[in-house]
Amino acid sequence: MTAYHPRRAARVLLVDAGGRVLLFEGSDPARPGHRYWFTPGGGLDPGETPAEGAARELAEETGLRLASTELGAPVWSETVEFPFDGVWYRQEQEFFLVRVPDWEVDTAGFNEIERATMHGHRWWPVDELIGTAERYYPADLPAMLTRALGAGAVRSGDGGVAC
Repeated sequence: MTAYHPRRAARVLLVDAGGRVLLFEGSDPARPGHRYWFTPGGGLDPGETPAEGAARELAEETGLRLASTELGAPVWSETVEFPFDGVWYRQEQEFFLVRVPDWEVDTAGFNEIERATMHGHRWWPVDELIGTAERYYPADLPAMLTRALGAGAVRSGDGGVAC
């Protein structure tokens, strides 16, 4: 039986005026060939709310500084299980939708592990995500984006596998 480390996280669906979502390309240090695309965000600090963590992570990873109150309510939540650097995590995460006219990503706020495992970023149109053979997380990201952009808040159940 796998022993999971519990983790809480907040992630951001950063969408530009063209409807493209920002994703980072990363890899797992324990599995360097396992590359994948994922949304900005990460683990919550002790005592931090999901909105506070999402705003902090957005600033650190993209340079975009917003108050946590500007994020609104989460548009999606899920629980995922995944390995990273030899450790298995069970992560409860919430996603916030942030729309920008455009944004020049600034990764100067990356920490050491981010600098070592994040290899680039790009703005993805939803139709390209649907058609790509590249790995991205969450696996249902195109449907999540479509619902969040069109209908507002969406909730997911437990399950799924991330990174």
